Amino acid sequence: MEKNSKIYVAGHTGLVGSALLRELKTQDYNNFVFKTSSELDLRNQWATENFFFSHKPEYVFLSAAKVGGIKPNSERPAEFIYDNLQIQNNVINSSYKFDVRKLVFFGSNCIYPKDCKQPMKEEYLLTGKIEETNEAYAIAKIAGLKMCQSYNKQYGVNFITLIPASLFGPNDNFNLDSSHFTAALIRRFFEAKIKRLDDVIVWGTGNPRREIMHVSDLVRASIFLMNNYSSSEPINVGIKEDFTIREISDLVKRTIGFEGRIAFDSSKPDGVIQKLLDSSKIYSLGWKPRISLDEGLTNTIEWYALNHNLL
Repeated sequence: MEKNSKIYVAGHTGLVGSALLRELKTQDYNNFVFKTSSELDLRNQWATENFFFSHKPEYVFLSAAKVGGIKPNSERPAEFIYDNLQIQNNVINSSYKFDVRKLVFFGSNCIYPKDCKQPMKEEYLLTGKIEETNEAYAIAKIAGLKMCQSYNKQYGVNFITLIPASLFGPNDNFNLDSSHFTAALIRRFFEAKIKRLDDVIVWGTGNPRREIMHVSDLVRASIFLMNNYSSSEPINVGIKEDFTIREISDLVKRTIGFEGRIAFDSSKPDGVIQKLLDSSKIYSLGWKPRISLDEGLTNTIEWYALNHNLL
């Protein structure tokens, strides 16, 4: 990409999209097109094609998606598969139809098999059954990956897929009914501290391991890949280290300063026991993360406190 290339960030108000827009501006990219979901419904084919026809972006980052944790995925699978398939289909096809030079599609680490060998290499995709609690979302993301590969093969376009570790950071979704676990932990511990509760209940046993990455590292990786990677094969983006839910919970507790105890509810699902990506491929290209777990959680907790009048 050139600094004045026309760039479309789909989903620019979300966790990934907002961080991506900030990082692009930091790197002196200056020519953007975007609309909020209320201005442009990417599930609508006509509206999406009209947007591409009118604005003709050269580069597309497809970060728009319906996302959430175990609870919303389990309760509303139809929404997760429909919305994500529609968004992907319309943006990817419009990118082909209106001559986008390159597209980055954001996949998900949940597309790997439930009992996948660790760490998870890209070639392990589609070798086993998907975790049931987020099956609809995962299938939609797999379809997006395959759609990029199919369009590359048939039409000779340059659409790439990255697979990130679990994410957290400023501007995350902290709604307890729909958030991922790191954001949910931050909100629960803050509320428990304010209300002076005796404990915070965390779903599951606390034993599953998660590789969690600050969103700023992901978006730097996505820009790096846009400029340095052209292959139909998906590429993992992670930090090469994972932690137990118990360890992450304890770190959030200590950073916030909650003095009560953590109570794990083993009657609730754990999800996949471990999700650690093998990110050797992107490391070999010269990229590596910059933000440690301690630094990332401190940054996110400070952002949450500042934006929710808790400081």
